[in-house]
Amino acid sequence: MTENLIRRRALRIEQNPSIPLYLFALEAGEVDRVADVARISRDEAGKLLGYQRPEKKHHVKQILDYLDGEDVLFPNGLILALPSSVRFKGSRGPNTTDGLATIGTIEIPLPDSDDAPRPALIVDGQQRSLALARTKRSKLPITVAGFVAEDLEVQRDQFLRVNTVSPLPSNLVSELLPEVNTKLPTRLSARKLPSALVNALNQDSDSPFKGLIKQASTTGDRKSEAVVKDNSLISAIEESLSPSGVLFPYKNLSNGTTDTAAMRDILVVYWTAVRDTFPEAWGLSPAKSRLMHGVGIRSMGRLMDRIMDRVLLSAEVGSKDAYDKAMAELELVKPHCHWTKGRWPELNIPWNDLQNTPRHISTLSNVLIRIYLQSRMSAS
Repeated sequence: MTENLIRRRALRIEQNPSIPLYLFALEAGEVDRVADVARISRDEAGKLLGYQRPEKKHHVKQILDYLDGEDVLFPNGLILALPSSVRFKGSRGPNTTDGLATIGTIEIPLPDSDDAPRPALIVDGQQRSLALARTKRSKLPITVAGFVAEDLEVQRDQFLRVNTVSPLPSNLVSELLPEVNTKLPTRLSARKLPSALVNALNQDSDSPFKGLIKQASTTGDRKSEAVVKDNSLISAIEESLSPSGVLFPYKNLSNGTTDTAAMRDILVVYWTAVRDTFPEAWGLSPAKSRLMHGVGIRSMGRLMDRIMDRVLLSAEVGSKDAYDKAMAELELVKPHCHWTKGRWPELNIPWNDLQNTPRHISTLSNVLIRIYLQSRMSAS
């Protein structure tokens, strides 16, 4: 090992010819010199950065306590995304490969200073890596699987795939999915479009939800403004993408295309009308407004399918006319809603007793839809 280079014996695994994969070992104290954690965040323009969840201090402490204890066996390796500047030199002589793996030496360049970015990023094992950086056993050998990929999309794809046994936080998965364009498992693939629409609603300047949706990248002062949980809105959109939903016709099942722009416009028109119909309940914390609560978002999402289905019979998607008609339809239910005070007489419960449970979501949805349909019949 030289001053700016770590050299280790390694196996090159013959798995994917376009993405080199290596197995090797690092000392515990070397991990922090080689690899960094790409925390999930957004820049000022709203572009998603990184993919890792925040540090879990209790989890890190548990690992550290074990590492600093007696009789340590630590087979839990790390998965790193390596830079293209790494070099692998196969060993000379006979029997250096069996067709599955090749014996050799990997060379990983190190940064010139402590402030410079580390060459690799941790795809799996960030809590372990934090503990390894602090353990007194700095010479403890740690197993590493490293694949060469500087493309953030490939790293995010692998990050989502390797974290399936111990599930990732749902909001972290939801925010990362729209950034991954590789083929995903069916379960994740189904969530990709709703997640992309929620990202747009949280970022677009004409969206009533701009800055109000709580996502994995929501930090600092933005946390106090973010009052809507992304999973509630994602679930509402997923239902609207079903065959009975208003968004379903914008999926072309024959050729696999999706009119995402039209879907976004429908959501913006409807929820802008909701905001303007209930201004006193909009933008408050769920404790102060059940409209911003999961039960309100899900129930109003089901009402959207009824209202926007009617609106779009005579108005263009995203038009001022569509907004005006949505406002008129929402006026039919407005007198019966109690988002911030009073009781729901049809449910016989106070406004703040509504909870984000399947029973309350179903009951409130049925009440809103019944009131809407009865009011529409009376008005016609």
